[in-house]
Amino acid sequence: MDPTSNLPDHMSLQDDLDALRSNAPSRIAEAADLDALAGLQTEVLGKQSPIAAGRATLRELPDDERKRTGQAINEVAGELNALIGARRAELEAEEHAANLASDAVDVTLPGRAPKHGSVNIIQQVMDEVVDIFVAMGYAVATGPEAETEYYNFTALNFPQAHPARLAMDTLYLEYGDEPEEILLRTHTSPMQARYMEEHEPPVYLVVPGRVYRSDPLDPTHSPVFHQIEGLAVDTDITFGDLKGVLEHFAHEFLGTEAETKFIPHYFPFTEPSAEMHVRHQGEWLELLGSGMVHPAVLEAAGYDSDKLTGFAFGMGADRLAMVRHGITDMRDLFDPDVRILEQYR
Repeated sequence: MDPTSNLPDHMSLQDDLDALRSNAPSRIAEAADLDALAGLQTEVLGKQSPIAAGRATLRELPDDERKRTGQAINEVAGELNALIGARRAELEAEEHAANLASDAVDVTLPGRAPKHGSVNIIQQVMDEVVDIFVAMGYAVATGPEAETEYYNFTALNFPQAHPARLAMDTLYLEYGDEPEEILLRTHTSPMQARYMEEHEPPVYLVVPGRVYRSDPLDPTHSPVFHQIEGLAVDTDITFGDLKGVLEHFAHEFLGTEAETKFIPHYFPFTEPSAEMHVRHQGEWLELLGSGMVHPAVLEAAGYDSDKLTGFAFGMGADRLAMVRHGITDMRDLFDPDVRILEQYR
């Protein structure tokens, strides 16, 4: 059997080449993308193409016919390669233009500012309250959160038998002989004594900060919360001055429609003492404690209680935030859930 019987003869090869020359250019021009063009190139010039089959027959042909056939095959292959190369360049240019268009930036559009976080609602309230008192001429001070028993209790006229001194109410770090007991401060009031020891009167001071008590975490209590202490010491300060300052604060913080009233109360470091309640959204709420500075507190700081008078007040920033925003569960103030925090941006 002739081993070349399965190879195309000269006439059938010429027919295939003519068909390629006739049909392939239009198919190449219509190739939609580079992948389609690559598939078409394999079909017309690859190992299974008439071009490859024709080249496989050349060694079986006589010399003169081999030359003519080889030249015809190369001409068709050259033409198709040129067409494919040109179409590839067109498709690559179109693809590049499409990529540039998709990545284009319209410089006339307004910028897109990145989304920033915000200060926690408690800090927002503390900053606002401090700003109100700074506008009235008050200075701002902070103090240590780990405090001595002396400044937390004794310098503020707490009697030795006062229940707040017990470990069931106060978190002690070092529980031993006085005055070396160290505790987590239960209020920001120790700065009253510390500040007066270091500054001559008159004193107008606010002290924001974190405080600690042995309380369970529930809708109205937390072992960690925040206070803003206020102190004013000068000559001829009266309870009327105290009421005027705190009523001004209430109107600035809650609005001019807020009503206030003072109810007698007891605090060891003030005498007389009172709670200030505010009528907000139709309901009376306790807002803060206040009173005239007890003479014993002035004397402990080295002030002359016969010549000086003063008032003090303390308010919970957490409670203020709850009143302002209608929050009923204190735990929401500490919740890291972004859905809650974003409500108070």
